[in-house]
Amino acid sequence: MDEVNLHSRFLNWRRRARVVRAPPVQERYERILKEGDTLRYHENADKVGCYVAARPLSKENRYFEVTILDAGVRGTIAVGLVPQHYQLDQQPGWLPHSIAYHADDGRLYNGDGRGQQFGPKCKRGDRIGCGVYLERAEAGLVTVFFTRNGNEVGSVLVPQALDRLYPAVGMHSLGEEVRLDLEAEWEGVAEEDSAMVVDSGEEDWVRLHDVCIRGTLLEYTGKGKSIMDVGLAQARAPLSTRSHYFEVEIVDSGEKCYIALGLARRNYPKNRHPGWSRGSVAYHADDGKVFHGNGEGDPFGPRCFEGDIMGCGILFPRDYIQDWEDDGDDMDSFEMQNILYPNDEDEEEDREDREDKEEMEPESEARKVMVFFTRNGQVMGKREVGVPVGGLYPTIGMLSSGERVKVDLHPLSG
Repeated sequence: MDEVNLHSRFLNWRRRARVVRAPPVQERYERILKEGDTLRYHENADKVGCYVAARPLSKENRYFEVTILDAGVRGTIAVGLVPQHYQLDQQPGWLPHSIAYHADDGRLYNGDGRGQQFGPKCKRGDRIGCGVYLERAEAGLVTVFFTRNGNEVGSVLVPQALDRLYPAVGMHSLGEEVRLDLEAEWEGVAEEDSAMVVDSGEEDWVRLHDVCIRGTLLEYTGKGKSIMDVGLAQARAPLSTRSHYFEVEIVDSGEKCYIALGLARRNYPKNRHPGWSRGSVAYHADDGKVFHGNGEGDPFGPRCFEGDIMGCGILFPRDYIQDWEDDGDDMDSFEMQNILYPNDEDEEEDREDREDKEEMEPESEARKVMVFFTRNGQVMGKREVGVPVGGLYPTIGMLSSGERVKVDLHPLSG
């Protein structure tokens, strides 16, 4: 009996010894040079370099950040979450069970190499963060969110266990360098406050085509491949004698800065930049031209870039009498349209064509007003424009990937 007990104790000791000797999980990286909290691409750009942290996110540590110290040749830096044994020659987000926000194109890659438009592109000095909300973590579903410079860009629900999501950074061009903070903290925005912002933003718009709205931010979500891929946003109420001016700040100029703001008739064609078709006038950021009812613009002002504020307004004559209400009540019969989820494209276009014919009157017979445009608070110029039936509505067009603008429809109120 003593021999049996001795043998049992020996076996238990061996099991404990094996547990003690088990090596801890190590951080993994290839084609990346790590010095303290700095990661630098260290290869000839033929292959992807990837870093995977030693520990997954957890309830105690559910967020991390990467600061871009140098964007290198192409800025192909990816920040996201991957399984522990992820392939180190693949960008985070490219392979199944991984997700990442890519700095060079602003796309979200969620388990494949195609990606979808998600947020702005990132450059030197920007901070990209990645974290999780824990509401559904126990059910095997985790809401992963990404931030840029402390502001949430967006989130997505992934079917993954929390303990399998390891912070990861990918790089793929010479000179790329980042600072990694695996202990970063982010408080975020209360859900109730966020919901209120979105609701108040949507109430201001009657039409959205290939444009996503987040509070006062409008983001282009179209393909951006041809002039037919215009994204359009049209305000619910026209400019009036009580609200005669609005502004747009270019938050991200995207690939081409094909951003236009101006005024257009109600139910303006959804795939036409403001200014290109009858009953519209607009100032275009990419070339500084003004377009008034046709596709040939006239030199007008300087080009506009990220950070610039473009404005548009009407100088109404003192004796001007408008034939519509300016509080938006007359628009109740027009439902909020988001063409990202169309019902019947052909029926929509037919209805627009009929209403165009009904509402348009020869500009020579229309009442005239003076429309003016501003850039960073300075008036760029004016154009005399005929007012169509129903008035002129603030209208914004975009046409290249990554374009985002912040809109203030009432900058002179109060």
